[in-house]
Amino acid sequence: MPHKTVISFPHMGDYSVVFERLFGHLFEGAHILVAPPITKKTVQLGERYSPDFVCAPFKYNLGNYIEALDLGANLLFQTGMGCRYGYYGELQEQILRDMGYDFRFACLSRERARPLAVYKTLRELGCTLPLHKITRAVHLAVLSIGEMDKLQHWIRENIGFESVPGSCEAVHQSFLGKISCVQCLSDLRVAASQCRKSIAGVKLERPPHPLRIGIVGELYTLMEPFSNFHLERQLADQGISVSRAMGIWFLLLGRSDELSLRQSGGYLRYTVGANGVDSISQSLAYAGKGYDGILHIKSFGCIPELNAGPALTELCRRENIPLLQMSFDAHTGETGVQTRLEAFIDVIRMRRGAKV
Repeated sequence: MPHKTVISFPHMGDYSVVFERLFGHLFEGAHILVAPPITKKTVQLGERYSPDFVCAPFKYNLGNYIEALDLGANLLFQTGMGCRYGYYGELQEQILRDMGYDFRFACLSRERARPLAVYKTLRELGCTLPLHKITRAVHLAVLSIGEMDKLQHWIRENIGFESVPGSCEAVHQSFLGKISCVQCLSDLRVAASQCRKSIAGVKLERPPHPLRIGIVGELYTLMEPFSNFHLERQLADQGISVSRAMGIWFLLLGRSDELSLRQSGGYLRYTVGANGVDSISQSLAYAGKGYDGILHIKSFGCIPELNAGPALTELCRRENIPLLQMSFDAHTGETGVQTRLEAFIDVIRMRRGAKV
């Protein structure tokens, strides 16, 4: 390319830390521009230029792209697959070009992420690393994601009981800082070991049997806290232990439609797209472990989760576990979300009290 490559990509939780490092490894000499943190402005930009009834993740990502392009990005990555989002790349690219932006757009879902096709795309975009170094960089990124997800799983279950407010988040931010600097597997192992020591030093006042809620649903709305008004933190502030299996590690290595169907207890006979069947199998697992409630969240109009909805409602009725289903879009109000969440918490507390 005649000018310096400036690479950017959409946000989804804290995973941008790993993707920034990965692209830095793959494209030596390029500038990696992490899009600004998602704000109301981001959402408004995405909504203004998106079709009315497209799902919320499309609008969030488009807003990320616009802000990144305004800051000088000229190579954008999109990796959406699994549902109709896998077909959105062409539309997002055309919208941005119609707005007058000049850039290159790498939509990996066009190649269905086949390794050889992705390798060819990376070469076309300017990656000069030999194949073994590309493989090493991807491997390091995947393992980094695994360590991040382990830590975040522990935090979700325990942050509501920390003796010193902010101690869990301090460990989290420290680990993200280390992840952003890892150059090899030995660096990652050292960072993970230090993280485990830090976790062991966090003082908790956890009751023997806290209220527990399992969260299932559409992957973007689950993993991007801004899109769901930081629901997990709201639950933790109420002294509730939260569990969420959905994460990038799970998507990459922990799932298959066949396995999820076998674990769905017969509530689904066929896959319903994306992670709809996972919502059923995970909810059944939470019910079997005695969780106090299931929170099912999705973007408005998410077809796979809409398809899974009736089966999930029937599952929770039969298993006698409370269910709260919530949809989010660019117009969702935080006050309404808080009201529904508070009512749900009251229900599970009353149920727990009645059992006692």
